[in-house]
Amino acid sequence: MKIITLDLRPVLSILGVFLTGLALTMLVPTSMDLLDNNNNWLGFMMSAAITSFIGVTLILITRGKKEIIEIKSTFLLVTLSWMILSIFSSLPFFFSQNNLGITESFFESVSGLTTTGSTTINNIQDASRGLLLWRAILQWLGGIGIIVSAVSILPSLGVGGMQLFRLESSDSSEKLLPRATSIATEITVLYLFLSGLCAIAYWFSGLSIFDSIIHSMTTIATGGFSSQQGSIGAYNNLSLEIMCILFMIFSSLPFVLYLKAIRGKPYLIFKDEQVQGFFKILISSILIIILYLSFLEDFDFFSSLRSVIFNVTSILTGTGFSTDSYDNWGTPVIVVFLCITFIGGCAGSTTCGIKVFRIQVIFKNSKQMIEKLISPNRVTNHKYNGENLSLEIIESVMTFLFIFILTFFIITLILALTGLDLLTSMSASATSISNVGPGLGNIIGPNFNFSELSNIAKWALSFGMLAGRLEFLTFLVIFSKSFWK
Repeated sequence: MKIITLDLRPVLSILGVFLTGLALTMLVPTSMDLLDNNNNWLGFMMSAAITSFIGVTLILITRGKKEIIEIKSTFLLVTLSWMILSIFSSLPFFFSQNNLGITESFFESVSGLTTTGSTTINNIQDASRGLLLWRAILQWLGGIGIIVSAVSILPSLGVGGMQLFRLESSDSSEKLLPRATSIATEITVLYLFLSGLCAIAYWFSGLSIFDSIIHSMTTIATGGFSSQQGSIGAYNNLSLEIMCILFMIFSSLPFVLYLKAIRGKPYLIFKDEQVQGFFKILISSILIIILYLSFLEDFDFFSSLRSVIFNVTSILTGTGFSTDSYDNWGTPVIVVFLCITFIGGCAGSTTCGIKVFRIQVIFKNSKQMIEKLISPNRVTNHKYNGENLSLEIIESVMTFLFIFILTFFIITLILALTGLDLLTSMSASATSISNVGPGLGNIIGPNFNFSELSNIAKWALSFGMLAGRLEFLTFLVIFSKSFWK
């Protein structure tokens, strides 16, 4: 059997650049805590020193090698990037004064970079401003990485049906990095613009400059980290909630469509099947919950509408902000929230989950199968946004869905074996692989966090967050024997 040895030098070189950049980023919260005369700045400095040392070392030992990334190397680079960056991003948490252990620090880091938003930190408002800023920075950086991967890398790798969104001149011809670099520039500029616009909107809504920046970064990344224990609900600010709803929706739509709108084709946003499907799911979920709540004795239409719209939007987009204990609204409501936790937003955005387009592809394929049962000789050819749904795409989507469901059940079982109840186990598993944030129930619900879970549960959820963010196949492929042959 022929063995193909991967050239790891280009991968290690890029990882070195990433780590060096991460170390420089750590200087921002370092400065914040230094200005506040908070001793946490020492932890950030130590973390930056360790990270920069490893990063520069990787660059030096791989210098002189032209960075041409092959397909296998791309899979390895994407997976290792998220894993290695998560490890080094956890150092500031570990060295902080919040007494976080290795497990909690890694969990917090993974939750940040994958834009999940689950946390193990109690009384978060008492943490140093540097640490709060670091959490927001992780989610903001993770959001950029997610969009660039979804737009320029995953389609070329054919992961989970993402080839539907393959851009012009995008291919799988062993030279993916230049394409990723070119699209990253446009995406980053747009991402910066939306972040700034969101921060200004929050500031005008009454937040302090610091809180506006923190929440704008975690909103655009659909991450959900907050500087308040009670999340957005702690402010009890209607104008803030309205702005937050709008920017959560903006961030959950395909960013490529915004670029096309800027180039004079804004109508493409409303013609896009995925966008249409997203709004149908959003509006339907809101109406179903409002209809159910209207039969309750203490129902108040306007307050209920305000709370339902915000929290449904937050969970569907995978942001994870909360303004109410929606898990106390009744079993039917819990079922709806659990369903939209799985779905997520649109491909090409910062959201995760199954994603709207895969739901639509499955429905189209199911419809085609039913039509064949009725008329076996009938030839049907379904399209998605004008593109033919090939067998390759359908198989890719179905494979993704199978692994998604299998991972959900495995993590649920692991959590149940640690002694957690079924609702907590299921919602924790769902929120980790869908990168949403809060779970359901009296342990990890919107008013609680993940600090009470066992270390085994936290490691299982960390694995789920990484696997979900990397679209499962990208993550699992490097563990297959055939990958190294």
